[in-house]
Amino acid sequence: MRRIVSVWLPYLSTERLGKPAAAGPDDGLAVAESGGQRRLVAVDRAAERAGLRPGMSVADALAIRPSLRLAPAAPVEEDALLLRLAEWCVAYTPHAAPDNWREAIAGAGLWLDISGCAHLWGGEAALLIDLATRLGRLGFTARGAVADCAGAAWAWARFGAGGVLAAGGQRAALAPLPVTALRLRPDLAAALTRLGLRRVGDLYPLARAPLTARFGPAVGERLDQALGRADEPLSPLRPPALLSVQRRFVAPIGRVEDVEAAVEQLLPQLLARLEKQQLGLRQLALDIFRVDAACRRISIGTSRPSRDAAALLRLLFLKLDGIDCGFGIDSLLLSAEATAPLAARQTDLAATEQGDSLAQLIDGLGNRLGFPRLQGFAPAGSHLPERAVRRVAVDRPPPSPEPWPALRRPPILLTRPEAVAVTAPLPDAPPLLFRWRQTLHRVRRAEGPERLAGEWWRESAPDRDYYLVEDQDGDRFWLYRLGLPGQFNPAQWFLHGLFA
Repeated sequence: MRRIVSVWLPYLSTERLGKPAAAGPDDGLAVAESGGQRRLVAVDRAAERAGLRPGMSVADALAIRPSLRLAPAAPVEEDALLLRLAEWCVAYTPHAAPDNWREAIAGAGLWLDISGCAHLWGGEAALLIDLATRLGRLGFTARGAVADCAGAAWAWARFGAGGVLAAGGQRAALAPLPVTALRLRPDLAAALTRLGLRRVGDLYPLARAPLTARFGPAVGERLDQALGRADEPLSPLRPPALLSVQRRFVAPIGRVEDVEAAVEQLLPQLLARLEKQQLGLRQLALDIFRVDAACRRISIGTSRPSRDAAALLRLLFLKLDGIDCGFGIDSLLLSAEATAPLAARQTDLAATEQGDSLAQLIDGLGNRLGFPRLQGFAPAGSHLPERAVRRVAVDRPPPSPEPWPALRRPPILLTRPEAVAVTAPLPDAPPLLFRWRQTLHRVRRAEGPERLAGEWWRESAPDRDYYLVEDQDGDRFWLYRLGLPGQFNPAQWFLHGLFA
């Protein structure tokens, strides 16, 4: 059964600014919009007790409270703070998101889908208490509600008593609440109130067709969402991980060594769950939740599926070095962000596989430099040297790699063949000497020719006769003559590659 938490932060705009030491206890703080006719956007508790409300002009507010402190509105900074709080709430559930809807009532909020998560915190009521307590320690006033749907939770947190609404109890609980609790625009709520439809329960017996014809579809849609008759999907900040394990600390930890010790205990638990499903890790993420609501994510990747705990810890600890623990860390979440099938295999304990060593090298370089910066090579299915190799991503190997051809090819292939002057006794004989880059090379040994014809389906190109030659210094070169003997006068020779 789906259960949604709505958290209301009524004084977020003012509480994020804190309170200056020189300010009096009853001066009050308000956030005002900029422009010609300045109005209050949000007020704190002291200003609220003095009778100030959002929407009041700044002139009227100062007439009531001359000592009122004013701050400019900063919606971008508020949204950024709300986003950080939502990321911090991932410690409670992977389905967390900010709630920026502020049309009906001041203050922003948070969404949490705790379906299947409440028992980890001792129940829904205990989860709400813990969440409100932690937000209170950070300096934010918070009130939350749990219900079957987002609309009911939103209404009960802001206009009801807050807390847990029993499953299926939203219809009776929302009936005495004002129509503003349905997240209607102020003009719609005012129009309904003028007609005597002041409470949510007043809308229950009304026929939907006349209501839609008079006020549009918004009233009916919001009512259905609040009663759970219409689905309202919530978009989490990040896609939920396939598998995850979490560790919460009784007292915050503040050393990197303590984080490493906790990760060493969490990773075997995660790998054991992956082994049951015959999966291997491709991407591992560690979320670090600090007591000041800061959330730091560390992610590592592997070039192929892996359940090697030692190798994964080594990669993860490289990124943990120098991490800022702030005022302490109260929770860690280790998640399998990407997985791939990995069946069990039996190997010789005394043998070291070359593929494992190469994979560890690629993983180390990829996590330091970034996997997009690493490239490998694979055969491309062409007999022409310049088209016989293609670049591939090292962390995304081809599904069915082609075998490398059993041909002798130079490890260094020039991007463009360079013309050389060659002396050969006969048109089809190997060269005796050649000049390349102003240096004369006398040939001691030669092999060839190896004739490569052009690809007729691509372009019309003359055939090439390749020779492997070795000069008197022992250096080896890969030369080719363009065209068949007698086609060119004089013959055209090129250097295409070098052997180490």
